[in-house]
Amino acid sequence: MGGPFLWSAGQWLPVTGHTARMRVIGILGGSSDQATADYYRQLNLAVKRRLGGFHTAELIVNSQDFAVAERWVREGAWDEAAVDLRRRAQALERAGAELLICVSNTLHRCAAQFTQGLAIPFLHIVDPTGRAIRAAGLHRVALLGTGPVMSEDYIQRRYREQFGIELVVPDPEQQRELHRIIFHELCQGQFLPASKAYYLQAIEQCRQRGAEGVILGCTEIPLLIGPQDLPGLPQFDTAALHVEAAVDWALGTH
Repeated sequence: MGGPFLWSAGQWLPVTGHTARMRVIGILGGSSDQATADYYRQLNLAVKRRLGGFHTAELIVNSQDFAVAERWVREGAWDEAAVDLRRRAQALERAGAELLICVSNTLHRCAAQFTQGLAIPFLHIVDPTGRAIRAAGLHRVALLGTGPVMSEDYIQRRYREQFGIELVVPDPEQQRELHRIIFHELCQGQFLPASKAYYLQAIEQCRQRGAEGVILGCTEIPLLIGPQDLPGLPQFDTAALHVEAAVDWALGTH
C-alpha cells in the first residue's frame, strides 16, 4: 500500500491534495457575525474544493462585538473605528496571519488607516469584484450595500478609478430602507420575504436606469438573495469573490 494514508472511520484513506505550505489568512470579523460565519464556511469549502481530502483553510479570526461597529456606522465614528481596527489588524499579524481581509464592505472606509504600518498584504474587498466585472465585459453596474457604501465615495471611487466602472445606486429613500434591512434584519439572522422583494425591486429599478449587473456590496446581502432571484442579470457577490481571491493567495495560485 503506497502512502500517504490516514486511518479514519475504521479504514485507511488516501491523503490527497496540496503538499506545499498553505499561507495563513487573518480575518477582521464580527461585522457582522452572520457575514463572519459565512466567510469562515466559504473559505474552508473553497480550500476543500480545491485540495480535496481533509483539507481546510489556515485561518485566524479576530471577531469584534457587532454593537460597537453598528455604533461607529450610526455615529460616523470613523476615527475611533480606524484606531480599533488597526489594533486588531496588528494583533492578527502578531498571531501569524500572512494576509489580512476584512469581512465588511462598510468598514473598508477605514482601510487606509487600519492597514498602515502592517508588513503583511491586505486584500481589498473591491478588487476581486472589480476584476470580475471587467472580465464580464461590463461597465455600468448597480451597487447595493449599507448607507455609507451607497452614499459615500470611498467604495465607488475605487471601482471608478481602479477599474473604470460606473455605478448606479438606489435613490435616497431606498438607500435608507436597504440599510435598515441590513442592520435590523440580515445582521440579526432574519431573512424575510418582504425584504427580499424590496431588494429585488430596488435592483430592477437600477436595471431600468442602465445597470448591466449588480454588486452585492454588503456581505450579508447574498444571504438574502442569489442568482436564482435575478435571472439574466449578472450578480457580483463581494463576499464570494473576496473568498476565492484570498484562497488563491493562500495556495499560491494568484
